[in-house]
Amino acid sequence: MTPSLFGSVLHRRARPLAALLAACLGLGNVTAAVAQERATAPAMTKTTPPAGTLSGKQQAIPLIAAFMATSDMPKLDSALNQGLDAGLTISEAKEILVQLYAYAGFPRSLNALNELMNTVEARKQRGIQDATGNEPGRAIPTGEALREAGVANQTRISGGAVKGPLFDFAPVINQFLQTHLFGDIFERDNLDWQSRELATVGALAATPGAEPQLRSHMLASMRVGLSAAQLREVTNILAEQADGTIARRAREALTQALETSKD
Repeated sequence: MTPSLFGSVLHRRARPLAALLAACLGLGNVTAAVAQERATAPAMTKTTPPAGTLSGKQQAIPLIAAFMATSDMPKLDSALNQGLDAGLTISEAKEILVQLYAYAGFPRSLNALNELMNTVEARKQRGIQDATGNEPGRAIPTGEALREAGVANQTRISGGAVKGPLFDFAPVINQFLQTHLFGDIFERDNLDWQSRELATVGALAATPGAEPQLRSHMLASMRVGLSAAQLREVTNILAEQADGTIARRAREALTQALETSKD
């Protein structure tokens, strides 16, 4: 999604390429988005104000996502147990893993959902009855109404209208992003947007080569109500319970996102 690059000459030269890479997942150009966001300040009706620290279940979400993205099933099982113990519902856990197919691919999503199914069954055998949770509470729009909802969601999360040379070159990719990712998926109200961004950050931090998109989603996380302190907590959790390389990517992305937000 949208990149924020270093201030050196090398990185200024890399900015156009990184912008294209970021745009592939639908958030456009960070610098333009931040400027427009300051001008328009769209209301976030689907988020809550920043809090001081992450809740227990929020702490588990980036771990679930990271281990799903790396296909580390033993660690995914541990992270799922951690999340369920902290109050994550089965529906929320399923929704996290379903959404992440857009970032990590269908095979990893299907394998992770199978692991969740096994984890829930094993917990039942131990006498643990996890809360089922809720399915989406409203009908998902269709046709032009779905595209309009997706465009609105994409604009709020990215901080401005998403456009650029890449979308002129391949406009269908933005149509898919708007109607499916930001429409079909983000219109599902059984998982809040902060949880969706925590999951995306975890998965992208675990994905080599996705640094531009990771930087964009650090910014998006703050737009949906997560604080810089909470995102630093995410990087610490990844360092302690996941992998040093994953945590390093997350820390660098957060640092660059914070620098961009000051421009």
